[in-house]
Amino acid sequence: MGIGSNPNLSRQSRRLYIGSITPEVNEQNLADFFNSKMIEMDIGTGGPGNPVLAVQCNYEKNYAFVEFRSAEDATAAMAFDGIIFINGPLKIRRPKDYGGVEITVPSVHVPGVVSTNVPDSINKVFVGGLPTYLNEEQVQELLKSFGELKAFNLVRENGNGPSKGFAFFEYVDASVTDVAIQSLNGMELGDRYLVVQRASVGAKPGTPGMIPNLPYDQFPEIPRPIMPAGESNNADARILLMLNMVTPDDLTNDDEYGDLYEDVKEECSKYGNVEDLRIPRPVKKDKSKWAPGEPGQQTAIEAQRADEAAGVGRVYVKYVDAEGAQTGLKALAGRSFAGRSIIATVLNEDSQTTPPLNLIFAPQPDAPPPLPTS
Repeated sequence: MGIGSNPNLSRQSRRLYIGSITPEVNEQNLADFFNSKMIEMDIGTGGPGNPVLAVQCNYEKNYAFVEFRSAEDATAAMAFDGIIFINGPLKIRRPKDYGGVEITVPSVHVPGVVSTNVPDSINKVFVGGLPTYLNEEQVQELLKSFGELKAFNLVRENGNGPSKGFAFFEYVDASVTDVAIQSLNGMELGDRYLVVQRASVGAKPGTPGMIPNLPYDQFPEIPRPIMPAGESNNADARILLMLNMVTPDDLTNDDEYGDLYEDVKEECSKYGNVEDLRIPRPVKKDKSKWAPGEPGQQTAIEAQRADEAAGVGRVYVKYVDAEGAQTGLKALAGRSFAGRSIIATVLNEDSQTTPPLNLIFAPQPDAPPPLPTS
Protein backbone atom coordinates (compact mmCIF):
# COMPACT_ATOMS: atom_id res chain seq x y z
CA MET A 1 0.00 0.00 0.00
CA GLY A 2 1.49 3.36 -1.02
CA ILE A 3 1.72 6.41 1.16
CA GLY A 4 -0.97 8.19 -0.82
CA SER A 5 -3.57 5.53 -0.04
CA ASN A 6 -2.91 5.49 3.71
CA PRO A 7 -3.89 8.75 5.50
CA ASN A 8 -1.73 7.96 8.55
CA LEU A 9 1.41 7.32 6.50
CA SER A 10 0.63 10.37 4.39
CA ARG A 11 0.45 12.57 7.48
CA GLN A 12 3.63 11.11 8.95
CA SER A 13 5.49 11.90 5.75
CA ARG A 14 4.53 15.57 6.29
CA ARG A 15 5.66 15.69 9.95
CA LEU A 16 9.06 16.19 11.54
CA TYR A 17 10.23 15.49 15.08
CA ILE A 18 12.04 18.43 16.73
CA GLY A 19 14.10 17.33 19.74
CA SER A 20 15.78 19.15 22.63
CA ILE A 21 13.44 22.16 22.63
CA THR A 22 13.78 24.67 25.47
CA PRO A 23 10.96 26.18 27.56
CA GLU A 24 11.16 29.38 25.50
CA VAL A 25 10.03 27.48 22.38
CA ASN A 26 6.29 27.44 21.72
CA GLU A 27 3.96 26.46 18.88
CA GLN A 28 3.76 29.97 17.47
CA ASN A 29 7.41 30.99 17.46
CA LEU A 30 8.52 27.60 16.12
CA ALA A 31 6.00 27.79 13.27
CA ASP A 32 7.01 31.38 12.52
CA PHE A 33 10.70 30.40 12.51
CA PHE A 34 10.27 27.55 10.00
CA ASN A 35 7.94 29.62 7.80
CA SER A 36 10.27 32.62 7.66
CA LYS A 37 13.44 30.56 7.12
CA MET A 38 11.96 28.40 4.36
CA ILE A 39 10.63 31.45 2.52
CA GLU A 40 13.90 33.37 3.07
CA MET A 41 16.07 30.49 1.79
CA ASP A 42 13.59 29.52 -0.96
CA ILE A 43 13.46 25.95 0.35
CA GLY A 44 10.50 23.66 -0.29
CA THR A 45 7.72 23.63 -2.85
CA GLY A 46 7.30 27.40 -2.81
CA GLY A 47 3.51 27.13 -3.01
CA PRO A 48 1.13 29.83 -1.80
CA GLY A 49 0.77 30.33 1.95
CA ASN A 50 3.00 29.12 4.77
CA PRO A 51 4.81 25.75 4.65
CA VAL A 52 3.88 24.89 8.28
CA LEU A 53 0.32 23.79 9.02
CA ALA A 54 0.56 22.94 12.73
CA VAL A 55 2.96 22.52 15.65
CA GLN A 56 2.55 20.41 18.80
CA CYS A 57 4.93 20.81 21.76
CA ASN A 58 5.51 18.29 24.54
CA TYR A 59 7.30 20.21 27.31
CA GLU A 60 7.59 17.22 29.68
CA LYS A 61 9.78 15.37 27.20
CA ASN A 62 11.20 18.47 25.45
CA TYR A 63 10.16 17.74 21.89
CA ALA A 64 7.75 19.01 19.26
CA PHE A 65 6.13 17.80 16.05
CA VAL A 66 5.87 20.15 13.08
CA GLU A 67 3.38 19.31 10.34
CA PHE A 68 4.02 20.71 6.86
CA ARG A 69 1.63 21.20 3.94
CA SER A 70 3.44 18.54 1.87
CA ALA A 71 5.92 15.68 2.20
CA GLU A 72 8.28 17.63 -0.07
CA ASP A 73 8.28 20.60 2.31
CA ALA A 74 9.00 18.31 5.27
CA THR A 75 11.90 16.70 3.41
CA ALA A 76 13.28 20.14 2.50
CA ALA A 77 13.03 21.30 6.15
CA MET A 78 15.37 18.46 7.19
CA ALA A 79 18.16 20.69 5.86
CA PHE A 80 17.67 22.93 8.93
CA ASP A 81 18.85 20.21 11.33
CA GLY A 82 21.31 21.93 13.67
CA ILE A 83 20.13 25.49 13.02
CA ILE A 84 20.34 27.72 16.11
CA PHE A 85 16.94 28.78 17.46
CA ILE A 86 16.68 30.86 20.67
CA ASN A 87 19.10 29.08 23.04
CA GLY A 88 20.42 26.12 21.09
CA PRO A 89 20.41 23.96 17.96
CA LEU A 90 17.25 22.23 16.75
CA LYS A 91 17.56 18.46 16.35
CA ILE A 92 15.35 17.54 13.42
CA ARG A 93 14.45 13.92 12.69
CA ARG A 94 11.77 11.86 10.97
CA PRO A 95 9.01 10.44 13.23
CA LYS A 96 9.59 6.85 14.36
CA ASP A 97 6.63 5.66 12.29
CA TYR A 98 7.72 7.48 9.14
CA GLY A 99 6.93 5.24 6.19
CA GLY A 100 8.44 7.14 3.29
CA VAL A 101 11.81 6.92 1.58
CA GLU A 102 14.52 7.79 4.09
CA ILE A 103 16.92 10.50 2.93
CA THR A 104 19.96 10.56 5.23
CA VAL A 105 21.60 13.59 3.59
CA PRO A 106 19.37 16.63 2.88
CA SER A 107 19.24 17.54 -0.80
CA VAL A 108 19.62 21.23 0.11
CA HIS A 109 22.54 22.61 2.13
CA VAL A 110 21.82 25.65 4.27
CA PRO A 111 25.06 27.69 4.54
CA GLY A 112 26.34 28.01 8.07
CA VAL A 113 24.10 25.26 9.48
CA VAL A 114 25.91 22.36 11.20
CA SER A 115 23.85 19.17 11.39
CA THR A 116 23.22 17.67 14.85
CA ASN A 117 23.22 14.15 13.35
CA VAL A 118 26.81 12.84 13.19
CA PRO A 119 26.63 9.69 11.02
CA ASP A 120 28.73 6.64 11.85
CA SER A 121 31.81 6.72 9.62
CA ILE A 122 35.59 6.67 9.79
CA ASN A 123 35.50 10.49 9.95
CA LYS A 124 33.29 10.62 13.07
CA VAL A 125 35.38 12.08 15.91
CA PHE A 126 34.90 11.94 19.69
CA VAL A 127 35.99 14.78 22.00
CA GLY A 128 35.88 14.30 25.76
CA GLY A 129 37.07 16.27 28.76
CA LEU A 130 35.10 19.37 27.79
CA PRO A 131 34.34 21.85 30.59
CA THR A 132 30.64 21.34 31.25
CA TYR A 133 29.90 25.08 31.25
CA LEU A 134 30.61 25.28 27.50
CA ASN A 135 27.59 25.25 25.20
CA GLU A 136 27.31 24.05 21.59
CA GLU A 137 28.39 27.30 19.96
CA GLN A 138 31.44 27.64 22.21
CA VAL A 139 32.68 24.10 21.57
CA GLN A 140 32.08 24.51 17.84
CA GLU A 141 34.14 27.70 17.86
CA LEU A 142 37.12 25.73 19.15
CA LEU A 143 36.67 22.91 16.63
CA LYS A 144 36.25 25.34 13.73
CA SER A 145 39.84 26.47 14.26
CA PHE A 146 40.79 23.53 12.03
CA GLY A 147 38.03 23.59 9.42
CA GLU A 148 34.32 23.95 8.67
CA LEU A 149 32.07 21.55 10.60
CA LYS A 150 29.67 19.27 8.75
CA ALA A 151 28.00 17.82 11.86
CA PHE A 152 28.28 18.24 15.63
CA ASN A 153 26.46 16.87 18.68
CA LEU A 154 27.20 17.89 22.27
CA VAL A 155 25.83 15.11 24.48
CA ARG A 156 23.59 16.36 27.30
CA GLU A 157 21.70 14.77 30.18
CA ASN A 158 18.23 13.77 28.97
CA GLY A 159 18.82 15.47 25.64
CA ASN A 160 18.77 19.10 26.78
CA GLY A 161 20.07 19.03 30.36
CA PRO A 162 23.61 19.80 31.55
CA SER A 163 26.49 18.89 29.25
CA LYS A 164 28.09 15.49 29.90
CA GLY A 165 31.45 16.91 28.85
CA PHE A 166 31.81 15.09 25.53
CA ALA A 167 30.67 15.44 21.94
CA PHE A 168 30.89 13.93 18.45
CA PHE A 169 31.69 15.84 15.27
CA GLU A 170 32.73 15.59 11.62
CA TYR A 171 34.45 18.08 9.32
CA VAL A 172 33.29 19.06 5.82
CA ASP A 173 36.85 18.45 4.60
CA ALA A 174 37.85 15.01 5.88
CA SER A 175 41.53 15.76 5.20
CA VAL A 176 41.74 18.10 8.22
CA THR A 177 40.52 15.40 10.64
CA ASP A 178 43.93 13.99 11.55
CA VAL A 179 45.45 17.46 12.01
CA ALA A 180 42.61 18.44 14.33
CA ILE A 181 42.89 15.23 16.37
CA GLN A 182 46.65 15.63 16.79
CA SER A 183 46.35 19.28 17.76
CA LEU A 184 43.34 18.96 20.10
CA ASN A 185 44.11 15.67 21.89
CA GLY A 186 45.70 16.44 25.25
CA MET A 187 45.06 20.19 24.85
CA GLU A 188 44.67 22.00 28.16
CA LEU A 189 41.31 23.76 28.17
CA GLY A 190 40.62 25.67 31.37
CA ASP A 191 41.36 23.19 34.17
CA ARG A 192 40.90 20.07 32.03
CA TYR A 193 42.58 18.17 29.21
CA LEU A 194 40.82 17.12 26.02
CA VAL A 195 40.58 13.53 24.79
CA VAL A 196 40.10 13.57 21.01
CA GLN A 197 39.98 10.37 18.94
CA ARG A 198 38.15 8.85 16.01
CA ALA A 199 34.98 6.96 16.93
CA SER A 200 35.29 3.21 16.29
CA VAL A 201 32.68 2.76 13.55
CA GLY A 202 34.33 2.51 10.15
CA ALA A 203 37.83 2.23 11.63
CA LYS A 204 39.98 -0.83 11.12
CA PRO A 205 39.24 -3.61 13.66
CA GLY A 206 41.65 -3.66 16.55
CA THR A 207 42.84 -0.10 16.03
CA PRO A 208 44.10 1.08 19.44
CA GLY A 209 42.65 4.15 21.09
CA MET A 210 39.25 3.97 19.45
CA ILE A 211 36.15 5.03 21.35
CA PRO A 212 33.53 2.24 21.67
CA ASN A 213 30.36 2.85 19.70
CA LEU A 214 27.92 2.80 22.62
CA PRO A 215 24.57 4.59 22.83
CA TYR A 216 25.10 8.10 24.21
CA ASP A 217 23.40 7.33 27.53
CA GLN A 218 25.70 4.33 28.13
CA PHE A 219 29.00 6.15 27.84
CA PRO A 220 31.24 5.83 30.90
CA GLU A 221 32.66 8.90 32.53
CA ILE A 222 35.68 10.01 30.52
CA PRO A 223 38.79 10.20 32.75
CA ARG A 224 41.26 13.02 32.43
CA PRO A 225 44.50 11.83 30.81
CA ILE A 226 47.34 11.29 33.27
CA MET A 227 49.83 13.96 32.33
CA PRO A 228 51.73 16.84 33.93
CA ALA A 229 50.00 20.13 34.66
CA GLY A 230 50.95 21.33 31.20
CA GLU A 231 54.18 23.23 31.72
CA SER A 232 56.56 20.49 30.53
CA ASN A 233 54.40 19.57 27.53
CA ASN A 234 53.96 23.20 26.56
CA ALA A 235 57.48 24.44 27.25
CA ASP A 236 57.47 26.53 24.04
CA ALA A 237 53.74 27.34 23.99
CA ARG A 238 53.78 31.09 24.49
CA ILE A 239 50.68 32.04 22.48
CA LEU A 240 47.43 32.36 24.43
CA LEU A 241 44.35 31.88 22.21
CA MET A 242 41.02 33.09 23.59
CA LEU A 243 37.64 32.28 22.02
CA ASN A 244 34.12 33.50 22.82
CA MET A 245 35.60 36.75 24.13
CA VAL A 246 34.69 39.18 21.34
CA THR A 247 32.10 39.26 18.55
CA PRO A 248 32.39 40.89 15.10
CA ASP A 249 30.06 43.66 16.26
CA ASP A 250 32.57 44.60 18.99
CA LEU A 251 35.27 45.21 16.37
CA THR A 252 33.69 47.41 13.68
CA ASN A 253 33.90 50.86 15.26
CA ASP A 254 37.47 52.21 15.23
CA ASP A 255 37.25 53.95 18.62
CA GLU A 256 35.57 50.98 20.32
CA TYR A 257 38.14 48.64 18.79
CA GLY A 258 40.99 50.81 20.10
CA ASP A 259 39.53 50.81 23.61
CA LEU A 260 38.97 47.05 23.51
CA TYR A 261 42.52 46.44 22.25
CA GLU A 262 44.03 48.46 25.08
CA ASP A 263 41.78 46.82 27.70
CA VAL A 264 42.76 43.32 26.59
CA LYS A 265 46.45 44.24 26.43
CA GLU A 266 46.35 45.76 29.92
CA GLU A 267 44.61 42.70 31.41
CA CYS A 268 46.90 40.17 29.70
CA SER A 269 50.00 42.11 30.75
CA LYS A 270 49.15 41.29 34.38
CA TYR A 271 50.28 37.71 33.80
CA GLY A 272 53.49 38.24 31.84
CA ASN A 273 55.26 40.44 29.29
CA VAL A 274 53.15 40.64 26.12
CA GLU A 275 55.23 40.62 22.94
CA ASP A 276 52.31 40.94 20.51
CA LEU A 277 48.52 41.08 20.56
CA ARG A 278 46.26 40.43 17.58
CA ILE A 279 42.48 40.80 17.48
CA PRO A 280 41.44 40.26 13.82
CA ARG A 281 38.79 42.66 12.52
CA PRO A 282 35.87 41.92 10.19
CA VAL A 283 35.83 43.07 6.59
CA LYS A 284 33.93 46.30 6.00
CA LYS A 285 30.53 45.33 4.63
CA ASP A 286 28.90 47.44 1.93
CA LYS A 287 25.29 46.84 2.91
CA SER A 288 24.05 48.61 -0.22
CA LYS A 289 24.89 45.34 -1.98
CA TRP A 290 22.70 43.37 0.40
CA ALA A 291 19.49 43.74 -1.60
CA PRO A 292 16.68 41.29 -0.83
CA GLY A 293 17.09 37.97 -2.58
CA GLU A 294 19.96 35.76 -3.65
CA PRO A 295 22.71 38.30 -4.46
CA GLY A 296 22.46 40.08 -1.10
CA GLN A 297 22.20 36.78 0.74
CA GLN A 298 25.34 35.45 -0.99
CA THR A 299 27.24 38.66 -0.20
CA ALA A 300 26.41 38.30 3.49
CA ILE A 301 27.41 34.62 3.55
CA GLU A 302 30.68 35.31 1.72
CA ALA A 303 31.54 38.11 4.14
CA GLN A 304 30.85 35.85 7.12
CA ARG A 305 33.08 33.10 5.70
CA ALA A 306 35.85 35.61 4.98
CA ASP A 307 35.70 36.81 8.58
CA GLU A 308 35.86 33.23 9.92
CA ALA A 309 38.83 32.44 7.68
CA ALA A 310 40.63 35.53 9.00
CA GLY A 311 40.17 34.51 12.64
CA VAL A 312 37.59 37.18 13.51
CA GLY A 313 36.15 36.56 16.97
CA ARG A 314 39.42 35.25 18.40
CA VAL A 315 42.08 36.95 20.49
CA TYR A 316 45.74 35.97 20.05
CA VAL A 317 48.23 37.00 22.74
CA LYS A 318 51.93 36.23 22.23
CA TYR A 319 53.90 36.36 25.46
CA VAL A 320 57.67 36.71 25.73
CA ASP A 321 57.81 33.27 27.34
CA ALA A 322 55.61 30.21 27.94
CA GLU A 323 55.30 30.99 31.65
CA GLY A 324 53.30 34.13 30.85
CA ALA A 325 50.97 32.21 28.54
CA GLN A 326 50.41 29.50 31.18
CA THR A 327 49.71 32.07 33.89
CA GLY A 328 47.29 33.89 31.58
CA LEU A 329 45.56 30.62 30.71
CA LYS A 330 44.94 29.73 34.34
CA ALA A 331 43.71 33.23 35.16
CA LEU A 332 41.45 33.86 32.16
CA ALA A 333 39.98 30.49 31.13
CA GLY A 334 36.34 30.34 32.17
CA ARG A 335 36.21 33.98 33.25
CA SER A 336 33.26 36.08 32.11
CA PHE A 337 33.85 38.87 29.59
CA ALA A 338 30.83 40.92 28.42
CA GLY A 339 28.58 38.14 29.67
CA ARG A 340 30.43 35.37 27.79
CA SER A 341 32.62 32.62 29.28
CA ILE A 342 36.13 32.79 27.82
CA ILE A 343 37.48 29.61 26.20
CA ALA A 344 41.27 29.61 26.34
CA THR A 345 44.19 27.41 25.35
CA VAL A 346 47.89 27.79 24.62
CA LEU A 347 49.67 27.23 21.31
CA ASN A 348 53.25 27.16 20.13
CA GLU A 349 54.33 28.92 16.96
CA ASP A 350 54.25 25.65 14.98
CA SER A 351 50.66 24.82 15.94
CA GLN A 352 48.45 24.19 12.90
CA THR A 353 45.36 26.37 13.04
CA THR A 354 43.01 28.12 10.63
CA PRO A 355 44.07 30.78 9.83
CA PRO A 356 47.81 29.96 10.18
CA LEU A 357 49.58 31.72 13.02
CA ASN A 358 52.22 33.19 10.70
CA LEU A 359 49.42 35.12 8.97
CA ILE A 360 47.86 36.22 12.25
CA PHE A 361 51.20 37.61 13.48
CA ALA A 362 52.32 39.06 10.14
CA PRO A 363 54.11 42.44 10.51
CA GLN A 364 51.78 45.42 10.84
CA PRO A 365 51.91 49.11 11.83
CA ASP A 366 52.29 49.96 15.52
CA ALA A 367 48.75 51.36 15.74
CA PRO A 368 45.77 49.01 15.87
CA PRO A 369 44.95 48.03 12.27
CA PRO A 370 42.20 49.91 10.46
CA LEU A 371 39.09 48.03 9.43
CA PRO A 372 39.91 46.19 6.16
CA THR A 373 37.77 46.86 3.10
CA SER A 374 36.25 44.17 0.90
